[in-house]
Amino acid sequence: MKRLLTIWMLLVAVIAAKAQMMDPVHFTTQLKELKNGEAEIIFKATIDPGWHVYSTGLGNDGPISASFNKVKMDGAETVGKLQARGNEIKQFDKLFDMEVRYFEKAVTFVQKIKFTKPKYDIDCYVEYGACNDQSCLPPSEAAFKQNGKSPIEETPEVKEEPEVDTAKVIVQVDTAGVDTVIVADNLWTPVVSELQAFNGDSAPTESMALWLIFIEGLFGGFIALFTPCVWPIIPMTVSFFLKRNKDRSKAIREATTYGLSIVVIYVLLGLAVTLLFGASALNALATNAVFNIFFCLLLVVFAASFLGAFEITLPSSWSTKIDEKSESTTGLLSIFLMAFTLALVSFSCTGPIIGFLLVAVSTQGSIVAPTIGMLGFAIALAIPFTLFAMFPSLLKSAPKSGGWMNVIKVTLGFIELAFALKFLSVADLAYGWHILDREVFLSLWIIIFGLLGAYLLGWIKFPHDDDDRRTNVPRFFLAMASLAFTVYMIPGLWGAPLKAISAFAPPMNTQDFNLQKTVTEAKYKDYEQGMAAAKAEHKPVIIDFTGFGCVNCRKMEAAVWSDPQVADILNNKYILISLYVDDKTPLDTPIEVEENGQKRTLRTVGDKWSYLQRVKFGANAQPFYVLLNEEGHPLAGSRSYDEDIQGYIEFLNKGLAK
Repeated sequence: MKRLLTIWMLLVAVIAAKAQMMDPVHFTTQLKELKNGEAEIIFKATIDPGWHVYSTGLGNDGPISASFNKVKMDGAETVGKLQARGNEIKQFDKLFDMEVRYFEKAVTFVQKIKFTKPKYDIDCYVEYGACNDQSCLPPSEAAFKQNGKSPIEETPEVKEEPEVDTAKVIVQVDTAGVDTVIVADNLWTPVVSELQAFNGDSAPTESMALWLIFIEGLFGGFIALFTPCVWPIIPMTVSFFLKRNKDRSKAIREATTYGLSIVVIYVLLGLAVTLLFGASALNALATNAVFNIFFCLLLVVFAASFLGAFEITLPSSWSTKIDEKSESTTGLLSIFLMAFTLALVSFSCTGPIIGFLLVAVSTQGSIVAPTIGMLGFAIALAIPFTLFAMFPSLLKSAPKSGGWMNVIKVTLGFIELAFALKFLSVADLAYGWHILDREVFLSLWIIIFGLLGAYLLGWIKFPHDDDDRRTNVPRFFLAMASLAFTVYMIPGLWGAPLKAISAFAPPMNTQDFNLQKTVTEAKYKDYEQGMAAAKAEHKPVIIDFTGFGCVNCRKMEAAVWSDPQVADILNNKYILISLYVDDKTPLDTPIEVEENGQKRTLRTVGDKWSYLQRVKFGANAQPFYVLLNEEGHPLAGSRSYDEDIQGYIEFLNKGLAK
């Protein structure tokens, strides 16, 4: 349960579109031979101030333990487990409810091995977890790879040399720029300084405006108000404050304090997410298949709960104990505990909305998004308690509790079910399963919103609906909007761009049947192949660093690339190369590189293109567009998310003019 709590907090946090590339742990490795045909693989780390690395064997309920992993071990075998050496610190961690062990400043991990053949070939790594007081890195690796002769007597056996791909590039960089470059292909030569000269030292960013995240949270809070778990509590709570205080001004002060307590409670939830996990750790989860499938299943569970299959509730003992505590205390603490009781009691309705909100902002680009989102949610939830305490007469005109609140829950269930498909689509695209291509995705959305319209008209009923439920005027207009949206999506099955949902639907190139004539689609999804074509055709190149799970990438394709003038330039005057940084297709042969002074192995196609973007262009946000000549040098500044079509055309023309 503790492990699930930690994972939940990590999952619902916001993902930074322009991630901070932190590198607080620096490893050196060596193989130290011992007596009797044994040796030690030594991973020696220096740790930046403020950071710590967790020790070995902390168990499944704790943080990420250091562990030894074998990719290949020919001619040797491990002896015993990974050992940690250094000044180990033991401390009780309240989050994990256990004693954890970690190292600060330095640590050495040692794995003992025994040689079994005259020659050895070892490829292994230590996986470790690193945190500071504000954020944690995702599970990281320190790799060791070496082959050679062992102390064992030579035999006539001839060992086949492993196939190693060194044809591309090995680059050593730091976060400030290029330090040392060793290249076998000048197309990979870093051009960070050239690009900065064009950009004027202004790096393009991609992030959702905080005010928009606040409005989303506010909207979610107002929706939560009109659910069966919250709305009936408002008049009861306001009446309680008014009755226990003859002085109306004091009652208003207490109700206001109650509202502020609600804000504090939910903002603390957002702050917990913000402080526990940093942007770089969250960025790694943006397109991870496991977590996107988890998001999908989570929203399906929320949807089923709203549709009436079951209720998601916290243990009743929690709210009972908090309620008893609030009655036995006085002053501000009593009011705060009353607000906390409200948060627990209303969780069956607010929980899915909060979860949906945090999952939604997790694909945006600000590390403070959870806090901002929860601030908006809490303010919306707290407003009526304070407002009705100030003006009690308004309670008479407030809508009475009834079946209309269940209609809101069911409607939210349909919407969460639709958004669950978005996260499944990200995993499907990243791994190339092709089970949720564009026409399949649209078909499911057409069915979902069509059924929502039918429900609002009263043609479908769910377990908690009233038997005599009738369609009123507001419900009729909502049904009409849902059915109109359903009709709007139908042409998309034949290739209509559907700009309104371009951020959610899979890209057009996944659709089998497409009648649209103007289509902008990259002919090349491999950097070297595209550059070779540019040299052969004597054309400039535009590289589109994109991702299957990149919402703003889909928006740019639908809103900008669909413009006839833009499409003509991209299709006819440039070689368009789209590189998906979250493509999980394994490389034929892993590529070993050196970055930030550490060796690492690129194992997937997405790893390779993400590395190219970081090292050659000094960026790691998507979408990211850069114009190159045949030799791989920039023709103009880079461009990020911006739906200004004329500005994009000017950007393309600068490259052509150059």
